[in-house]
Amino acid sequence: MLDAANDLGPGTPYGSTLITVGEYQKRLGGAEREFLHIATANFLSPLRNFLEGDWRTISKERRLLENRRLDLDICKARLKKAKQAEAKAAAAPDFQETRPRNYVLSASASALLSEEVDKAEHELRVAQTEFDRQAEVTRLLLEGISSTHLNHLRCLHDFAEAQATYYAQCHHYMQDLQRELSRSGSSTGGHMDLDSSDVEGNNGDSFMSVTHRGNNAAGAPPAAAGGPNLSSSASSSHGTLTVEQLPVTGTRKAKVLYDYDAHDASELSLLADEVRSQTWAQNQEETHESS
Repeated sequence: MLDAANDLGPGTPYGSTLITVGEYQKRLGGAEREFLHIATANFLSPLRNFLEGDWRTISKERRLLENRRLDLDICKARLKKAKQAEAKAAAAPDFQETRPRNYVLSASASALLSEEVDKAEHELRVAQTEFDRQAEVTRLLLEGISSTHLNHLRCLHDFAEAQATYYAQCHHYMQDLQRELSRSGSSTGGHMDLDSSDVEGNNGDSFMSVTHRGNNAAGAPPAAAGGPNLSSSASSSHGTLTVEQLPVTGTRKAKVLYDYDAHDASELSLLADEVRSQTWAQNQEETHESS
């Protein structure tokens, strides 16, 4: 906007308005950068550090605890099965069997079942110890989350406060901008404005740029420099130059900013960048134009 205002001319109403709006856009951008900086430092960075650090460690220990619990369940099931087999073998001896060989085999089976039970009990004790140790580690890590939650709660409050401050600043800037635009609009009255900074040509005539600030008629293109009709009656309908805005006598040159097609015989068709000479008589009733 500022570059466009410099190209169009900061002295023109449109150029000065572009400068005003551009300055407030810079203020809005500065407020947004400040809000992003505060939000990143006070909320996003602590949250990211927790997710990438403590929470990753907690998740790893919880998965390890789940594996220890599964191992413990397997050891419990294995011990239960071994005890059931041992009890079954001891509760139902075959007294009808008289062969010595079968007695020996039965005694060997009982000894094997006893060893299996002892082994299962040892594995169960080891699994229980590992599970208890891992459960304690996980419990300590989870207890630390309470303090982490309090810290993140403060960070969340800081984020909400920074966001409220940011939107309040934006609202304040936009209200100031609307007041400035209202003042500038009331001073110009919404009519055709001339750039009063004349540029003297070689022949001593004045050269000016004309910009249109009023509302165009429905379906009509933007008004051109100098206007399609320079009479005071036509200026009220098309927002062109009025007689009171120009000197009583003399000759001025106006550069056409946009193409314009005449709608009737009382108007002139104009081309962009065309230069028109305007000669004004003393009685302000007659205008002579030439390309």
